[in-house]
Amino acid sequence: MGRRVVPKDMKAPASEIPESDRLRDFPHPRESIELVGHEASEQALFDAYMSGRMHHAWLMTGLKGIGKATLAYRMARFALRYPDPAMARAAGARNLSIPPEDNVFRQVEAQSAPDLLVLRRPYDDKAKRLKTVLPVDEVRRTAGFFGLSAGAGGWRVAIVDAADDMNVNAANALLKVLEEPPPRSLFLLISHQPGRLLPTIRSRCRVLAMTPLSPDAIARVLSQSDVKVSPDERDDIAAMAEGSAGRAMSIAAGGGLALYRELSGILNALPRLNMVAVHMLADKVARRGADEAYESFCELLTDWLQRLIRCGAGLAGGERASGENAAMMRLAGGASLDRWVEVWEKISQSIARAEALNTDRKLVILNAFSLLETVAGASVRA
Repeated sequence: MGRRVVPKDMKAPASEIPESDRLRDFPHPRESIELVGHEASEQALFDAYMSGRMHHAWLMTGLKGIGKATLAYRMARFALRYPDPAMARAAGARNLSIPPEDNVFRQVEAQSAPDLLVLRRPYDDKAKRLKTVLPVDEVRRTAGFFGLSAGAGGWRVAIVDAADDMNVNAANALLKVLEEPPPRSLFLLISHQPGRLLPTIRSRCRVLAMTPLSPDAIARVLSQSDVKVSPDERDDIAAMAEGSAGRAMSIAAGGGLALYRELSGILNALPRLNMVAVHMLADKVARRGADEAYESFCELLTDWLQRLIRCGAGLAGGERASGENAAMMRLAGGASLDRWVEVWEKISQSIARAEALNTDRKLVILNAFSLLETVAGASVRA
């Protein structure tokens, strides 16, 4: 997401604090009126609620950016608006939507709904950045929250976005609450990588697996955003997004399509690297104020490596830039897939570590290319 600069000697106003669950400067999921492409998942939640046997905890899984948080907020608003299924039936509800002019919708949008608690990575005022994990102190807020009575005897809802961000202590604290859920409590856990969660947390939840979006659904999301792209660009972006609308918007807004073509041109020449082109690219995406370009570069580079690995396993997809499939086949055929998986892990860890420690971005990029050059050279010699 886009970063907002906060003076070091001032506490950030609430309106300027970055949100860990917001994509760049696009509308937040709590502000979304429409859910695209997940009718079956919405129906599953709606039917469970209307049956009067709503499970107290749901684990929404799937790729990042496909709409899990949007669905979680729809469910939360619906439960707060209609604390009893009979009220929803009397209102003629057919899905989880409520009008944007409704008071509950407005309260959730303004983050002032008293019966909704959102747990996410908080902003560190001292370090002037978002914390890298969801700490135990945040999860402990559930004790006070669920200790209160909900308005009009209704539900109290907690959204955890993302549950993957919890550290060990936070996960154990949440598990205790899930094991003995308060009456009329509803937990909506969002997870991009459910395998990272404690098995005991997964076992306490009803899993709602959400699937990647179709290219048509992604096109709808792009058309609803402020990003202007041509039909041809939209198709290319949809292919690059691999079912994630969030990623599609990020690519479109960050100039990711042109950036990928530039990156692919450099990578296709491996094991030889045009160091002038490498430094020009690194200078462009690592410079001050180029946060979106840098984030796009990191996503695109790790995605390229994932696709190379799939290519080596015989799972090559459509070509996104001229000559890349041939280059991937050549590189994947010369080194074991385990070696390329190791490269992907090292580069991903380097990017995450640099973000946590606020280290030199250009150095991260140059080191990544150096590692690629070394492994590619060894693969060709083999």
